[in-house]
Amino acid sequence: MQILLDSLKREQADSFGLVLLSSGIQHEIRRGEKGWALWVAKDASEAAENLLKTYQDENKGFKTSKEIPRVTYQRTWSGAVGVFVLLVCHVAIALGYDAGSFHRLYGSSAQHVVNGEWYRCATALLLHADSVHLVGNLVGMAIFATGVCSITGWGVGWLLILAAGISGNLINAYVYEYGHNSIGASTAVFGALGLLSSYQLLKKIRMSGSRFQVLLPLGAGLALLAFTGSSSHTDIMAHLFGFLSGVALGFVYYGLVQHPSRWRYQFGASICVAGVLAMSWISPILWSS
Repeated sequence: MQILLDSLKREQADSFGLVLLSSGIQHEIRRGEKGWALWVAKDASEAAENLLKTYQDENKGFKTSKEIPRVTYQRTWSGAVGVFVLLVCHVAIALGYDAGSFHRLYGSSAQHVVNGEWYRCATALLLHADSVHLVGNLVGMAIFATGVCSITGWGVGWLLILAAGISGNLINAYVYEYGHNSIGASTAVFGALGLLSSYQLLKKIRMSGSRFQVLLPLGAGLALLAFTGSSSHTDIMAHLFGFLSGVALGFVYYGLVQHPSRWRYQFGASICVAGVLAMSWISPILWSS
């Protein structure tokens, strides 16, 4: 046998080996001083060389080296944490407070938000009208928040989701300006969907030469938005702005960050999330003092 290619990465050697195997060309992959080498029989070297040259020419537009972020999906309980927080808030309000008064004080009232009470954009995400409203958002949060945090990390993921939810409510308030009140975590849920859509969109842009395939993730996200978030009793505009906010934040984050942040950054991001929510809840007290 003789060396056909050397100084390869293991992934490259395995890919070339599969191409040769599919055509019945026997080969061996061996570890060398400068990487991995592909060995073939002397009488098959010309055929193997021509086959690999054809394979490389046909796959010039397929680039795996730019996939973002460069990380395998990690198991995370982040979605369960979000479900727990939403459930605790709903039960606590239902048992200890006049829900209507609480919603008027902390809901995302467009008129109050436009007048500077921006904290409502955050607090409204933790309020729900009833159990049916809550359950729908619990399911969405469990699925989409888990997906985001498995890519970005448990702290940064929640910071991005919270930012998308707040941005969606803020934009929604300035669009209506008055006469509109919004509550529920669905704006953040669709923000998480937007974050996932932008990740897949950028992944397709960097890996695929087909313009149609590039648009599939965004189209799928919009279709899911239309299917699950546009019934007669939902705030479709808040859902749309949450989704678009998630897409925009995803473009910025995934475009700049190639790997999930280390543990200390994840912890710092989670502290920011807790701080923003805590300050939002006490803001009415600060406003009245």
